[in-house]
Amino acid sequence: MGFFDRISRLLRANLNDLVSKAEDPAKILDQSVADMQDDLVKLRQAVATAIASQKRIQNQAEQSEAQSKVWYERAELALKKGEEDLAREALSRRKTYQDTATALNTQLQSQAGQVETLKKSLVALEGKIAEAKTKKDMLKARSQAAKAQEQLQSAVGNLGTNSAMAAFERMEEKVLEQESRSQAAAELAGADLESQFAALQGGNDVDDELAALRNRLEGGASAVGLPPAEGPMPQLEPVKVAEVDADLEELKRSIDKL
Repeated sequence: MGFFDRISRLLRANLNDLVSKAEDPAKILDQSVADMQDDLVKLRQAVATAIASQKRIQNQAEQSEAQSKVWYERAELALKKGEEDLAREALSRRKTYQDTATALNTQLQSQAGQVETLKKSLVALEGKIAEAKTKKDMLKARSQAAKAQEQLQSAVGNLGTNSAMAAFERMEEKVLEQESRSQAAAELAGADLESQFAALQGGNDVDDELAALRNRLEGGASAVGLPPAEGPMPQLEPVKVAEVDADLEELKRSIDKL
């Protein structure tokens, strides 16, 4: 394969790709229908021309047949008058018009067949154009729907990488975090309140227990009384300091061991 052939093929491929990408279905459909309309106009003109030619050939054939009849009548008249040469000349003219009429009739049959073919083609093209117009609107609507769907899918696919969507998701996470902190603060506040009430209740218990202990102690002190004196109080001997110091040291040692 030659170098220039490869370059040519590459250029054609790139051009075809550019054309394919640039093609808008809606515009191409409109242009296709417009081209069909132009073809229809041209075909109608061709049919009209063929019909006019057919009429002209038919008129010529009829005129030739009429002239043939006229010259035959003239030949009869000349022969009746004894003008045999003149009759022969009239029949010669009649033969010319007869040949012309025969040729024109043959051409007329051929022309009639062509006109009939053109008429059928015209009807078929009109039907195709009518069908194309109907399909054009439907195809344009489908093309627009497909394009909208493609744009929607592209937008949905870009949501994950879109900065606006990312910012939205960050704000959503921030709101959730704020709500979590608010709930935690509310729970802590509720816990403090519960602890305060528990403290108040616990304080009442301690006060009640303290009052009960005080009452018990007071009741015990009153119950334990000195025996009544039956004689003179015995004389108490003074306590020696050395004895007290020994007891005090013993108490300290016992506390240090605890």
